[in-house]
Amino acid sequence: MRSRLVAAFVVVAVLTASGVALAGYLMTRALVFQSAEIALTGDLRVDLFRQTAPDHPPNQAELTELADREGRPYAFVGTGLRSTTARISGYEVYRAQSLAAQRGVLDRLPALAWMALLLALVPPVLLALLAARGVLRPVRDLRAAALRVTDGHLDTRLAVRGSDELTDLARSFNTMTAELERNVAELRRMEENARRFVADVSHELRTPLTAMTAVAEVLDDEALALTGDVAIAAGMVSGETRRLRRLVEDLVEISRFDAGVVALRPEAVDVGGMVASTLQARGWTGRVDTDLPDDVVSEVDRRRLDVVVANLVGNALQHGAAPVTVELASSASEVVITVTDSGPGLPDEVLPHVFERFYKADSARARSEGSGLGLAIAWENAHLHGGSLTADNSPAGGARFVVRLPRERP
Repeated sequence: MRSRLVAAFVVVAVLTASGVALAGYLMTRALVFQSAEIALTGDLRVDLFRQTAPDHPPNQAELTELADREGRPYAFVGTGLRSTTARISGYEVYRAQSLAAQRGVLDRLPALAWMALLLALVPPVLLALLAARGVLRPVRDLRAAALRVTDGHLDTRLAVRGSDELTDLARSFNTMTAELERNVAELRRMEENARRFVADVSHELRTPLTAMTAVAEVLDDEALALTGDVAIAAGMVSGETRRLRRLVEDLVEISRFDAGVVALRPEAVDVGGMVASTLQARGWTGRVDTDLPDDVVSEVDRRRLDVVVANLVGNALQHGAAPVTVELASSASEVVITVTDSGPGLPDEVLPHVFERFYKADSARARSEGSGLGLAIAWENAHLHGGSLTADNSPAGGARFVVRLPRERP
């Protein structure tokens, strides 16, 4: 790049100097010829004017008057005549020369100089533009390649030509994108393996968990007959079995979202009635205040919306404080379900991560009744409907989750 720029500037300087010198020569030659022509014309005029010259030696005042007639500059010269024997003859000869032509020429010089300067700038400007185009072409190619990489085309490479600094930059760019493509492919492979492992393990655990759940239900039925450590152990086994089963079910569900195999089965649903059924089925009717207007019908997947409402209300009851409220509102284009608790609300540093998988707002809380995937699954289901799920704090201070779902499927 440096050699190209130096060569371009040298060529521009040579051409500019040559153009200025040639233009100056042509203009000077034209002025000389024009001045000679004007001088000859002036001589003829002076010869005619001489007949009106004073017939006696003029004084200084008369010479000044003759040299400046009507504001026009004149050169007025005189001399005494001598005989061939060098004796003074007593005659004096005077000649007047108008300088108007020279003034006109001088007045035209600045305009000619500006014209010559402008003409001299045309070649170097054109050459500089051509040189800049050639020098900056690799930079433009690099910028276009960087934009393609930004769009995810990691297989983008630059053509390597020449041996200057831009060529080294192109090689470095190709090396960088090749390494980036390799690392991204490796990370994707590891992520895919991890997802497949979680999905396979979750499916494998479902069968033994089904048997363990049946045993836990038997222990629950016989819990009243048990005493002492046996009763405590039976309660622990039953509780941990239910928690493990819920964790496995959530892992299977989240694995299906990652695999992209989740299908939506929308149908016309009375949303208020469905939310009331969700609360009643889980025994939360008396613990939750509701504002559910009738006849709010929307096309939703009943089972998945049940999961969304159950996860949000369950999270509010477990981590918030009573009273918990569920409100339903609608417009011509969407249905809005708002779940609000009366707890301390969500800290500002927690809000950006509240829908992340296994995220715990309180690191000291190692275990909880939930799987750590409930809010993530609710978020996935809301977006599967083409809607959204957001979290913030209500003006009263409690945590507030808002689900927005379109009323009709596109």
